[in-house]
Amino acid sequence: MPIETLIALTGFAIIASFTPGPNNALIAASGVNFGYRRSLPHILGIAFGYAFMIFVVGLFLGQVFQQSLLLREALRWLGIILLIYVAYKIATAGGLSQADGRARPFRFYEAAGFQWVNPKGWAMAIAITSQFIDPAAPIESSLTVAFIFICAGIASASLWAWLGSHIATRLSGPERTIWFNRLLGLLVFAFVFILLLT
Repeated sequence: MPIETLIALTGFAIIASFTPGPNNALIAASGVNFGYRRSLPHILGIAFGYAFMIFVVGLFLGQVFQQSLLLREALRWLGIILLIYVAYKIATAGGLSQADGRARPFRFYEAAGFQWVNPKGWAMAIAITSQFIDPAAPIESSLTVAFIFICAGIASASLWAWLGSHIATRLSGPERTIWFNRLLGLLVFAFVFILLLT
């Protein structure tokens, strides 16, 4: 991959990974409610799950996804339903002091699997692979793109989880944590509303 393309890809990955979206809202909520260390599987699941998705889309699914309106719409609505459910769970979470033993952060495979139903993730994966995958060297370019997104994903999710855990130390008492969770839940609902408009 030419250095100019690599620089453009890295810039795109940083912007795509660090800007607010469903993943970053979810990992910030995890940081608030479970702390940074307990959110590590979620962080790694986002980074490796999305990188794997980009790799697979770059090699196989990109053209199929672009040509199948039914597949695009099915994944879009599945993602929207899942995001509504997750937004509700965040908005009704009570925080660490009210944890009932059932509350827990996402596991690695759950965060990785979420990438496959995240509508923003699909849109970005199609855009990324159409711009940065070289048809003459699809495996090598897909691996390069995936590696860049692993690095950007770990950095971004780590920052958002750290911010969440740092905010949690400033939220004195369960009432403030509950209100902050409601705010994060509303943020995820806002992303769903935006997705419905697109």
